[in-house]
Amino acid sequence: MTAYAEKNMPLAVLIDADNASPKIVKGLLDEVAKLGNASVKRIYGDWTMPNMVQWKCALLEHSIHPVQQFRYTSGKNATDCAMIIDAMDLLYTGPFQGFCIVSSDSDFTRLASRIRESGKQVFGFGEQKTPPSFVAACDRFIRTEAFCADVAEKPGGQKKTSKELRADTRLIALFRSAIDAVPKENGWANLGGVGGHMKKEAKDFAAKDYGYKKLSDLADATGLFRIEQRDKSILIMDPRAKKAEPVSGK
Repeated sequence: MTAYAEKNMPLAVLIDADNASPKIVKGLLDEVAKLGNASVKRIYGDWTMPNMVQWKCALLEHSIHPVQQFRYTSGKNATDCAMIIDAMDLLYTGPFQGFCIVSSDSDFTRLASRIRESGKQVFGFGEQKTPPSFVAACDRFIRTEAFCADVAEKPGGQKKTSKELRADTRLIALFRSAIDAVPKENGWANLGGVGGHMKKEAKDFAAKDYGYKKLSDLADATGLFRIEQRDKSILIMDPRAKKAEPVSGK
């Protein structure tokens, strides 16, 4: 469960089959389970097309309901329209507290914004190519490349070196901004609060994109921050802002 979700929060999972691969389904649903309960799982596409056959096993195995949408005119994405209409129906008639929109298409930007205007949470799932407008419109955006079975073979799944991390000005600025923003004691900030602020600032941020399972490991690997553990809490300090005082008082 994450800071975004309540236990068993009812979610509607809507998948754009034209902009997603069946390879991501298991990883996708595992991630959704961390956010809440997938009460509705629907996938949209023209199932008369030959390329859609690859989805069959994934849909049966994970009980995802396929919604048929014929392509009335070449060049017009009727699938997007059907998905948006269903999302609005579910918004007004269902008990959902959150929506998971699985697509790399910027056409869903306004839909995400509209759902959030109604007080519901939006979790976007898409590839690295997803336009920033859709990413920004979501409460959180999760890259789907990590869900593919062959992720270990992809450059994005390799662990970044300390030198590479320090050269990533966006990452370092994100860390420092978050540390400055959260409450501190003697210059030390709770890493959980820092991580939550980072995800608010960068909706698609994830430590695993840099090859690290934990945020603490990523922060430590930069060599620019101090990490200490007190009881069950992990604290972080930016030495540039203030001279670090040991949490233990030693």
